[in-house]
Amino acid sequence: MNKFLLGCITLVGLFVVSESLSCYTCPVGIGSFCILGPTTTCSPTQPNCFSGVATFNISNFLTIKSKGCIEKTFCNATTTSSILGASYEVRTSCCDNRDQCNGAGAIQLHLTVALVAALVAIWSTFV
Repeated sequence: MNKFLLGCITLVGLFVVSESLSCYTCPVGIGSFCILGPTTTCSPTQPNCFSGVATFNISNFLTIKSKGCIEKTFCNATTTSSILGASYEVRTSCCDNRDQCNGAGAIQLHLTVALVAALVAIWSTFV
């Protein structure tokens, strides 16, 4: 009886795991470099893989990218906002519900290097 119960629990566990979508993650990426990653399992509240790009209007040179899981309502959307007087546009696009459909993982980069590069790029537009 114990083997039967263990078998049932294992079978249910396999179904639960197989229903979860796996996406590449990149909370903050500059160019082809990514900070953190590489994959995550999406939750039921954020069941879609996405790729996002933030472009600053002061300089099209600086784009910040992100990847991960997102709610369906935020898929294929464009929003605008501003930070420290610089306006930017964020575009998100979702892909079909296949594991890791939001592109290959990017090159890993240390957070300090990425932040310095971003600050230099922003600073150079004001000089």
